[in-house]
Amino acid sequence: MSLSFRPARPEDVDAAVPLIYSSGPDAFDYAFARPGRNSAQDFLRHAFVQGGGQFGWRQHTVGELDGRMVAVGTVFGGEANLGYLLAASRQIFGFFGLGAAAVIRRGLQLERIICPPPKRTLYLAHLGVAPELRGEGLGSQLVAHFLERGRRAGLPMAALDVSVANPRAQALYERLGFAVQAERHSNLPGVASHRYMQRAL
Repeated sequence: MSLSFRPARPEDVDAAVPLIYSSGPDAFDYAFARPGRNSAQDFLRHAFVQGGGQFGWRQHTVGELDGRMVAVGTVFGGEANLGYLLAASRQIFGFFGLGAAAVIRRGLQLERIICPPPKRTLYLAHLGVAPELRGEGLGSQLVAHFLERGRRAGLPMAALDVSVANPRAQALYERLGFAVQAERHSNLPGVASHRYMQRAL
């Protein structure tokens, strides 16, 4: 099965957001879910359609199989950190209103576990594959697509974070040349520790 890739569009929201959410449900729930009021995916839908920041459609690439979206992801570097922070703040205030301060506080707590990437690094994020097609090589194609983009851009290094609760994903990344550089311990409720992985491009 060979994926074809294209930039995401606003109308992809229904298919893309569940895949984005699947890349880190515990972290997304910790930051954005309010029991009885909204799910994390409610906020991710809002941010995706807005378009800006790391959650927006403009930053995402989708992988299609026979015209159906089955994979999604994004890449960015430390150069985008400030712009992404400002965009996320606008989206959070727009969605959560008076509750925004608590959401931002939880987001900053998460950044001690999943840190913003350094400059001149191709950071892979929100990597999601349709559950029924996992193990079929589509994740490898998605990562390879992004790595080639990094090489064309002349970047020296690629990086990502993976939850210690997801050994299957870590094994995939290790097969693709990534190696663990650091483990960041989590004491946040429901959020596992994460490992920061790198590979040369």
